Amino acid sequence: MNFREIDRKSWVRFAIWAALWLLWTAWHGNWWWLLGLPVIFELCVSRRLKGWLEKISAKSRGLKVALGWLDAIVFAVVVVTFINIFFFQAFKIPSSSMESSLLTGDYLFVSKTAYGPKMPQTPLSVPFVHNTMPGKSGKESYSTALQFGYKRIKGFGHVKRDDYVVFSFPHGDTVLSKAPAEDYYTHVRMTSRDYAVKMYGPLKVRPVDKKDHYVKRCVAVAGDTLHVIDGWVYVNGQPQQRYPGIQNTYQVITTSPINPVTLREMGFNAGETWYSQTLPGYPALPLTDERLEKIKAFSNVESVTPNIDVYPPDYPDSEAMLFPFVETGWTRDNYGPLWIPAKGESVRLTADNLPLYRRIIEVYEGNTLEELPDGRFLINGEETDTYTFRMDYYFMMGDNRHNSLDSRYWGFVPEDHIVGKPRVIWMSTDANLKFPRNIRWNRLLKFL
Repeated sequence: MNFREIDRKSWVRFAIWAALWLLWTAWHGNWWWLLGLPVIFELCVSRRLKGWLEKISAKSRGLKVALGWLDAIVFAVVVVTFINIFFFQAFKIPSSSMESSLLTGDYLFVSKTAYGPKMPQTPLSVPFVHNTMPGKSGKESYSTALQFGYKRIKGFGHVKRDDYVVFSFPHGDTVLSKAPAEDYYTHVRMTSRDYAVKMYGPLKVRPVDKKDHYVKRCVAVAGDTLHVIDGWVYVNGQPQQRYPGIQNTYQVITTSPINPVTLREMGFNAGETWYSQTLPGYPALPLTDERLEKIKAFSNVESVTPNIDVYPPDYPDSEAMLFPFVETGWTRDNYGPLWIPAKGESVRLTADNLPLYRRIIEVYEGNTLEELPDGRFLINGEETDTYTFRMDYYFMMGDNRHNSLDSRYWGFVPEDHIVGKPRVIWMSTDANLKFPRNIRWNRLLKFL
């Protein structure tokens, strides 16, 4: 190759892309990315590979077409995968735990740069799928033959109190093959491991970045003290702002059923408006502050009473369901006070608080923990009575407070489980209606 024959535009193009690549490398802080510079030089200046492929494809029209399609497919896969890993990822709301803020059937774009994208920990994965192959096979879409440690690139900010956050389900490291959406650890506590495996097994073990994704509101960040009093969240002694979408259930006594069309127009989920003839009325109608005032004004409504769960917890809640899964005197509506662990902070370990921190010590931060009969503790074989946290933790709750399996049921969310922040609803559909009536036009391209 004669460098004098290379046109100036090629060198300018190379200089621009090389500068961008250097900025990209500096953002990651991993200088191995500099090995990409020869590739950029080949694409912008040398073009030897392109010339070689053109010579081969010139011999056969069919081969030329095939190489053209291959080039387009590879380019699309690389670009979309690159965007999904480092910038934005699509996500669908699977359940009603965030109603009336985020609705079942909302399709979101989740920003990875809001809190900083995570480098892939399980890089050997099929593009465009998260953890299982499409269809009914349920087979994993990844291989754990190559695994990396946790590394997060610097983002535009940190998780703040009251943010919507997409994260990996903390209990999703072990999954029942025949009930993948259910919490394995809940099954074990309520029955036994042997029974759970026999009925719903075999078990699947997933790495952190291949756990199922959840979306909730972060109600408390690392270092906060959280307290739920009569269904309302208090953080560091201050009440949480009453956002419009937050709702609790109320017992609504009526002289006759409320018109279902009226309830639908008010935005109620049809599955949560069960009417009891014997009451008569609605035993658990989920109401935001705005809906509460409207319901009270209906002529056929006699009374509206909040459903407050006091100790002992109402069915199906119990000590085996509510974190930390021992008797605390807490319920879903009267929970805590609970301190949220923060990186660099230490706690003195006792038999009483060990249930709060055992999973952090053993699973999230990878230590061995042994509790001796005389009350002493061994961490990684060394005796200690304190533990210093290596990550920040968060407490997540759904806005649909009485229909949300959240941190009250599985505990803290570690920093390395944070995926990103929902930025925009790009599509929203109602599964109860047929196309095109199922499209919620008022939610399209709604920024959060």
